[in-house]
Amino acid sequence: MDKILIILLPFIFITSSFVSASEQEKNIKDKSVQTITFLSEDSLIISADVYIKHKLTSPLIVLFHQAGWSRGEYIEIAPKLNDLGFNCIAVDQRSGEKVNGVINKTHIRAATTNKPTAYLDAYVDMVSTLNYAKENYSKGKLLVWGSSYSAALVIKLASEQNDKIDGVLAFSPGEYFARFGKSETFISDHAKNIITPIFITSAKTEKQNWDNIYKSVPSANKHYFLPSSNGNHGSRALWSKFEDSKDYWNSVTPFLKKYFLD
Repeated sequence: MDKILIILLPFIFITSSFVSASEQEKNIKDKSVQTITFLSEDSLIISADVYIKHKLTSPLIVLFHQAGWSRGEYIEIAPKLNDLGFNCIAVDQRSGEKVNGVINKTHIRAATTNKPTAYLDAYVDMVSTLNYAKENYSKGKLLVWGSSYSAALVIKLASEQNDKIDGVLAFSPGEYFARFGKSETFISDHAKNIITPIFITSAKTEKQNWDNIYKSVPSANKHYFLPSSNGNHGSRALWSKFEDSKDYWNSVTPFLKKYFLD
């Protein structure tokens, strides 16, 4: 088993223009939150924040960030998911940089070792994280949650790893990979294999990006939400700085409770 390096969060979070100082202070004082490292399948060291507040038999959500960002996308969201009854792991994929003052350490290591860092290159990190989380942190239901490009990739992940994944949440997915040589229906084709409950949402104007993906999902347990407001792209739609974030939470929460909480 890969050696786990544990670093307390006070050494990670710095001043942020996105997350309030009080929110950062709350997370910093929460000693149940740790940063770990483990190996991707190609031996790249991955960093992730682990929010374990419940027994390992409780449902676990693996949180993947959007383009150009880091695990810092979830420093406000993950504690709220904890409060609902979920354990969480927020991951730095190699495709990204920073957000909320949290630097993407996996990306830095990839760049330093000349590993490619395009969207699809991050998929190996997602597979490796899923396997690591399943082995070390999940003895109950396991969900994958993506934002923007990773929202598309969690659909691919769930289609290929359906024996390990119990649910999918995709914030602003789309067919983002045609410019990388994939077909215009790359994610829609994977969506045809989704057998778990799935929730899709986005900004109001983004529905056209994922409508065919949603229609391709054969599961009867599929749900989507569009705000009456403009909304926001990716998981940041849940950040409290946005007035309509409560509308997203009011849609996500019933989905999570219906399928994953006893």
